[in-house]
Amino acid sequence: MSEAALTVADAARLARYRARRRVNRVALTLALAAMAFGLFWLIWILFETFRLGIGGIALSTFTEMTPPPQAVGGAGGADGAGGGLANAIFGSALMVSLATLLGTPVGILAGVYLAEYGQRGRLGGVTRFVNDILLSAPSIVIGLFIYSMVVARMKGFSGWAGVLALALIVLPVVIRTTENMLALVPNTLREAAYALGAPKWKVILMITLKAARAGVVTGVLLALARIAGETAPLLFTALSNQFWSSDLGQPMASLPVTIFKFAMSPWENWQKLAWAAVFVITLGVLGLNVLARVLFRNKY
Repeated sequence: MSEAALTVADAARLARYRARRRVNRVALTLALAAMAFGLFWLIWILFETFRLGIGGIALSTFTEMTPPPQAVGGAGGADGAGGGLANAIFGSALMVSLATLLGTPVGILAGVYLAEYGQRGRLGGVTRFVNDILLSAPSIVIGLFIYSMVVARMKGFSGWAGVLALALIVLPVVIRTTENMLALVPNTLREAAYALGAPKWKVILMITLKAARAGVVTGVLLALARIAGETAPLLFTALSNQFWSSDLGQPMASLPVTIFKFAMSPWENWQKLAWAAVFVITLGVLGLNVLARVLFRNKY
């Protein structure tokens, strides 16, 4: 090949290299801009939550019940001073915990079935289809479903109805995450365990689930974070309760419903309590995520 031909080929390669570098710079710039855009709104939301929520945090916030409407301008003072979120905090913690405990085992077992047994079966395909529908269904639809199936038939709102509604929201998130995380486990790990004579159930329990537990825990935390702020399902199921109640057979207060009621009120104290409730939910979800990372960081 002549020197001129080599020069032309080198020039073509150099041109392609420079074109790829330009495309890479553009893509990197767009990615960084998208990240900065998301971080900007996240930091702004967290800043406003902290700035407005910290003003409503006091000892009474965790020890007193939510104030009734008649207390505003009355015994509570001109601006409705007094009252707290104790009953709402307890109700949210109880219903979210029970919903997570109810939905997580079922979700993990269903995810294991889809990833390990139902890859190509008809039942697996139907299950994925139904799970996708449930995953994309608006939470208010789930609330209405539980209302018609439980609340209307029992002729009363209850904490158990709220737990069932939240559990239905937890279920598809855990199923999808578990299936995806198990699918990422290399088949060589399974084959090595089978070669040693391990039965399938032990391979799933001791190999695949153990290798994918970081993702499974993340999925559970995502589901928990989602239901911690759900309002619509609780409006149709647990409703609310001004007083402290640990009876799941009766209406039960929750932080999201309290925020919904208090945030749009004209009274300053109610608005402060609404922001305090937002702050408590945000801090609680953040604390759970940090705690899970700390507890499992050396075990993944």
